[in-house]
Amino acid sequence: MGPKRTRQCFLPCLALLALPACGPAGNDSSGQEAATGDALVLHELSHPARPGVEVLLSDSLNLVRGLRAGLITNHTGIDSRGVSSIDRLAGEPAVELVSLFSPEHGIRGDAEGGIVIESGRDDRTGLPVHSLYGETRKPTPSMLEGLDALLFDIQDVGARYYTYVYTMALAMEAAGEAGIPFLVLDRPNPIGGVAVQGNTLDPAFATFVGMYPIPMRHGMTPGELARLFAGEFGIKVDLGVVPVDGWRREMLFPETRLPWVPPSPNMPSVESALHYPGTCLFEGTNLSVGRGTEVAFQVLGAPWLDGEALAEALTGYGMAGVRFEAVRFTPRNPGDGKFAGQEIPGVRLVYLDADYDPTLAGLALLVETRRMSGDRWEWRPSHFDRLAGTDRLRVGIEAGLPLSALREGWDEALEDFLRLREGHLLYPGPGS
Repeated sequence: MGPKRTRQCFLPCLALLALPACGPAGNDSSGQEAATGDALVLHELSHPARPGVEVLLSDSLNLVRGLRAGLITNHTGIDSRGVSSIDRLAGEPAVELVSLFSPEHGIRGDAEGGIVIESGRDDRTGLPVHSLYGETRKPTPSMLEGLDALLFDIQDVGARYYTYVYTMALAMEAAGEAGIPFLVLDRPNPIGGVAVQGNTLDPAFATFVGMYPIPMRHGMTPGELARLFAGEFGIKVDLGVVPVDGWRREMLFPETRLPWVPPSPNMPSVESALHYPGTCLFEGTNLSVGRGTEVAFQVLGAPWLDGEALAEALTGYGMAGVRFEAVRFTPRNPGDGKFAGQEIPGVRLVYLDADYDPTLAGLALLVETRRMSGDRWEWRPSHFDRLAGTDRLRVGIEAGLPLSALREGWDEALEDFLRLREGHLLYPGPGS
């Protein structure tokens, strides 16, 4: 393994927040056309934002110089031109990249959700790849042996259920136990950092799709979440964050001009990510969310539903920022066993503006589809409750409670969370 390099504290990297937006011109496309077009382009930058890996290599190599580093990443770890973070770090002589760690969906992001990921080697660099979604979800001491630092560079989607940030949390724990620093190479929250919505997880329902009491839509970046996990939820680790250069809290992903890479096989676009905090709950039912299509998590359906009636009922709620359209679609993913290859009726959710609350839309969808489904409705109770972070939601819907009763206590919990997260935020917002 060679001699250990001198370890160094990563805390000074937080000063990078003040860097000006001066990244090189790059790909002018988000990589996916949003269904709403200009609705997702509001504060466009003259140049692409620079993700943390690019800031690290151009401005802050002192943080990793001379260190033997492990990198937790996947296909979303890229710079503003789409070049892999693995390749960028492996080609940087100032740091020795010695191992890779893979989350759910694999190092290349092509495995379906829940599929066990095997360890192996990276074809391009020959580096060992340790799976963190197989026999263990937390790096073992043997995986960390010989490392001077552990780095994290993965694109999150901004919803509590996405497992990448819990891979990060467990790796932070392991790094702290091993006495090595942990450095987050930050990335934007693709659905923005202003809106915080939905219920807050009950710790009694903590699992790998929700380890900590945070809301369905948390409005934080991976780096900010890492600071929250360490500062409020007891993870002891020498933590540093290299911030994104050029991102503001009110910005959605297309505004960064960074290339959009689907973080997982069924997250094809930013539009899907915007609806995901609400429609993901249907993974705990027998209704389809359009897996395997280009509109996954933007649609919802089942053979027995009347799409026109459902769209009309949802429109009657008068929700801001969203439109409901009757559609027919054909799920193409056999992985969840929900009507694969069968054209089914349902609704499509269309994002209109920043007033949209996908968690409220998801709640209304649950109420109306449960009512319309009758005895054809099926819960997957344990999975639904894991996602919902409580069993109160499922029990309340079964009891026929109205939306106001189903979301009782949500606003107070959100206010508590906003106060909790305040000291861990890194990026400016509206009016600053």
